[in-house]
Amino acid sequence: MRGKDDEYDYLFKIVLIGDSGVGKSNLLSRFTRNEFNLESKSTIGVEFATRSIQVDNKTVKAQIWDTAGQERYRAITSAYYRGAVGALLVYDIAKYLTYENAERWLKELQDHADTNIVIMLVGNKSDLRHLRAVPTDEAKSFAEKNGLSFIETSALDSTNVETAFHNILTGSIKRKKEAERATSDSPRVLRSGFWGSEALGLKIKDREKEKRKKIKPKRKKKNPPNPGRNIWSTSKD
Repeated sequence: MRGKDDEYDYLFKIVLIGDSGVGKSNLLSRFTRNEFNLESKSTIGVEFATRSIQVDNKTVKAQIWDTAGQERYRAITSAYYRGAVGALLVYDIAKYLTYENAERWLKELQDHADTNIVIMLVGNKSDLRHLRAVPTDEAKSFAEKNGLSFIETSALDSTNVETAFHNILTGSIKRKKEAERATSDSPRVLRSGFWGSEALGLKIKDREKEKRKKIKPKRKKKNPPNPGRNIWSTSKD
């Protein structure tokens, strides 16, 4: 029997990327378990957790993958980008270097992930506003320039955590539907109800065109010149 956790309309893989220490693991635990660990250690390798939510009257089961930010694990985690429909690119608003490195993480994501992936730039630790090193407007400008959505969150006090994941999942559904529409509108795909007389008529016309191409018109034979007659001679009166 299928359990309640197995009942869903969509199953989406979401990856968390960014430098080590920006709070990816706490965003994951806050969203999936409503927990926060002030002394959480750096992720080794990859962790993931799931949670189902309602989006537009559909049950969406999110698989959230927490990819390690350390350099020595980046080769391992690159394989986990494949199949992801959404990504949260996280930096620490109190550490400018983590924001600078977001561009490098974005390039790595674009190199390994699907071209239709939905990406959100997340400025985490907004509770540290007194230590802010990354201006909000600067981060917004970077997001707009690269076609990303943007939000600031705090895993500590839960600010915008639900909103961030809800928006990335909503965006993933929208992108999926757009891709399906593009496929259904392709001229190679016959729409439903197109197997009647209209389709048959088009097939017959196509066959007639092919026949006309194959049948070449016969050339008329020219009469050979009479060898006994000099066409250049003129008769005298």
